[in-house]
Amino acid sequence: MNYVKTAILLAALAALLIFAGGALGGKQGAMIGLVLAGVMNIGSYWFSDKIILRMYKAKEVTSETDPELTGIVSELAQKARLPMPKVYVMDKDVPNAFATGRNPHHAAVAVTSGIRKILTREELMGVMAHELAHVQNRDILIATISATIAGAISYMAQIAMWSSMFGGRGNRSVHPAVLIVMMILAPIAAMIIQMAISRSREYVADKVGAEIVGNPTYLAEALKKLEYHNQRAPMQKVNDATAHMFIVSPLSSKASGGAGFKMHRLFSTHPPMDERIRRLEAMVGIV
Repeated sequence: MNYVKTAILLAALAALLIFAGGALGGKQGAMIGLVLAGVMNIGSYWFSDKIILRMYKAKEVTSETDPELTGIVSELAQKARLPMPKVYVMDKDVPNAFATGRNPHHAAVAVTSGIRKILTREELMGVMAHELAHVQNRDILIATISATIAGAISYMAQIAMWSSMFGGRGNRSVHPAVLIVMMILAPIAAMIIQMAISRSREYVADKVGAEIVGNPTYLAEALKKLEYHNQRAPMQKVNDATAHMFIVSPLSSKASGGAGFKMHRLFSTHPPMDERIRRLEAMVGIV
């Protein structure tokens, strides 16, 4: 169902682009926004591995320098029938991990030094299987597509805003009040859909990762520990644009309940942890 949900959300994002394009700038405005966003995100997609690994000062390890970690990744990659990705370690105490790379032949997985201190070997296997699932599912490509469309809508809203300030009005067949509402709501709606796509991919990676490693409790127990430590001491100097790539959100959550908590979940890159764990535990005996 999460594969279907992702397809529906991407279609909704594309429909929003068409609708917003007609209201904010017509076909020309939509094309300009799409080109601008495409240039930004295609470059990010093509060099994603180099950009994020350098950003977090990750260092590559090999079978000689870190036989345990590379051995785990190699074993799981064989089970998933994937090429062996490059393996990196970030010198950070906060336990976390991510995968990057434009395709399975140009993939990399990275863990923080802190994750090795709190997880058992089986739990670490669950985490690495989750990251390899992202590689297998080409989630970097999906994230790039959704970011490009959402970015195009945001660019169009900015173009329409500046145009209206200098006497333009975008599509003159649209009422000014509707145009103003679209300038505000279209980018917000695009962001909400983009975040929903990110959450759906996490659910899929959890499921596929559990299937790769062969035991869903490995990942479920790892997620419990990772969530606990990340909530107590969130990672410092995190680029918000990369938060969705980590297995658990490296950003702190200040919303504790009520409407604020619901809004936080709506704009969150990751699904609720209790639901992720519940779904994994429901797979026990099936995988």
